[in-house]
Amino acid sequence: MHYEGNASNEYLKVLSALDILQPPHIDFFQEIYVITELMQSDLHKIIVSPQHLTADHVKVFLYQILRGLKYLHSARIIHRDIKPGNLLVNSNCVLKICDFGLARVEEPDESKHMTQEVVTQYYRAPELLMGAKHYMQAVDVWSVGCIFGELLGRRILFQAQSPIQQLERITDLLGTPSVEDMKYACEGAVTHMLSRPQKPAALPALYTLGNHATHDAVHLLTKMLIFNPDKRYTVVNALDHPYLDEGRMRYHSCMCNCCGSAPCGGRQYTPDSEPVASQPFDDGWESEIKSIPQLKDRLHRFIISHASRDRIPLCINPLSAAYKSFTR
Repeated sequence: MHYEGNASNEYLKVLSALDILQPPHIDFFQEIYVITELMQSDLHKIIVSPQHLTADHVKVFLYQILRGLKYLHSARIIHRDIKPGNLLVNSNCVLKICDFGLARVEEPDESKHMTQEVVTQYYRAPELLMGAKHYMQAVDVWSVGCIFGELLGRRILFQAQSPIQQLERITDLLGTPSVEDMKYACEGAVTHMLSRPQKPAALPALYTLGNHATHDAVHLLTKMLIFNPDKRYTVVNALDHPYLDEGRMRYHSCMCNCCGSAPCGGRQYTPDSEPVASQPFDDGWESEIKSIPQLKDRLHRFIISHASRDRIPLCINPLSAAYKSFTR
């Protein structure tokens, strides 16, 4: 892998939907086939491979993940399944976030319960492991922190056989949380945690992850892996950390297509290195869909209406996710 090469066609670090296959007739419309841009590998395959990763690789990968998440979070979208296998990578180190099957728009009303069985276990935030009925974008930041640790150590940071054991692995590193830090947990989980022997934090162990676990790297990692989601770094906080300055510079120097060559030579950098959505994603269409036939008709009409166009809008992704939720 190297930094040189053509820049990605995708500005926002999210996998592009290029086309969608037109069903022959609505009576035979049972599946949706979305054509996306081709990527060569994913971050999981790279981490477990013998491929040497430099500190610059780690920084540029982490920068791109956070850059893409900043855009998603600004649109009020929670991905809810950030993991190495859902981060596609090309040989020039360009990275794209994919698989929005579990994504949803954030719920501002804390009285409304949200699905707890989200995020692959190794990357699941402690509030989810402890039965939180409501959560926000901080669950994605925890997942990125786990991936960051995995890039530094070339192994899964919190590997366990069950959610309870997963929580044990987390507290082995972070120590036993306070009652305040467990305010989103269910009563049973808090009782279980308080019944366990108290553990001190063991954060210095992060320096043993590898040669790339420098002071700046560990400092950023500890800010992303905070038990209390209210105290955890946001994506914006993480992007402002000095550790990512070199990753940002390398990405915009030779990998992006948002910057270009200046007329007088040299590089003309974009004034907006990490763009945000112009408006929140509108999921109001969901309230109008009450049945599978109604959903099929809505999707069929959408596909037919866009069949003559060169590109299907990215909003087809949540529509197809909704179709999957009806057919599971």
